[in-house]
Amino acid sequence: MTPDQYCQDKAARSGSSFYYSFLFLPRHQRQAITTLYAFCREVDDVVDECHDTQLARIKLAWWREEIGRCFLGTPQHPVTQALQPAISTFNLPQEYFLEIIDGMEMDLDRHRYASFKDLGLYCHRVAAVVGLMAAEIFGVQDRRTLKYAHLLGMAFQLTNILRDIREDASRDRIYLPLDELARFNVSPADILHHRDSPAFRELVGFQVSRAEDYYQQAFAALPAGDRYAQRSGLIMAEIYLAILREIARDGYNVMEHRIALTPLRKLWIAWKTARREKKLFHKLSLKRYAAGNQ
Repeated sequence: MTPDQYCQDKAARSGSSFYYSFLFLPRHQRQAITTLYAFCREVDDVVDECHDTQLARIKLAWWREEIGRCFLGTPQHPVTQALQPAISTFNLPQEYFLEIIDGMEMDLDRHRYASFKDLGLYCHRVAAVVGLMAAEIFGVQDRRTLKYAHLLGMAFQLTNILRDIREDASRDRIYLPLDELARFNVSPADILHHRDSPAFRELVGFQVSRAEDYYQQAFAALPAGDRYAQRSGLIMAEIYLAILREIARDGYNVMEHRIALTPLRKLWIAWKTARREKKLFHKLSLKRYAAGNQ
């Protein structure tokens, strides 16, 4: 199995919504984003699947060293071997990869966050930094696009947190800010013991509104000139927004079951969004052509 095949298999087996957005990219970009995603899965799996905290730290330390070897041109792992062309082609910074590992390590050190400000650093490291690198792979002409990418990464992580409340509680993790739990009269014990209540659903509704606001801020920040290049990010956004809205439509019932979209629905959203963005791109191109010939 080649390094690229390893990464492709890692991405496909995850069943992630992100995989569907990669399908509409040119091959070199698809390989790069798939490899970046495979790296994220590898370090995330260290934390989620290794029950010995000290062993998880050792494995994350190995990944730090492996990123160093990758940037020196001597990678050992199939993922970092596949990453090398993407790093040079798309100018992906070494510190971003290390920040992602820092974020994963936070899961070993912290299972609670006092406020949304505290949670923001975690979201930045595990998701927004990935969004910044993904934006570079998709293509950035206007540096304002990086603000969009950061906001969108935050929105994705907030959606993940809401979708996975029950699963995370089973690992003794609470990502909802503790001061906001107190504001809605929900205790950490309520979360850990999967207790549903009107107060809990109000809390989730508040979190859904915040996440939706991050999506809207991201869309507003995306410059028109980079919109078509960033269509894969917009496909991801539509899929994740559908998950967020399903949570609301289900009455914020995240303690009962995990909201998920079928593969067919994800594919439909991806195709529909790609088609929409292509039409918008052609319309913008015609407008620019007309303006240039006036």
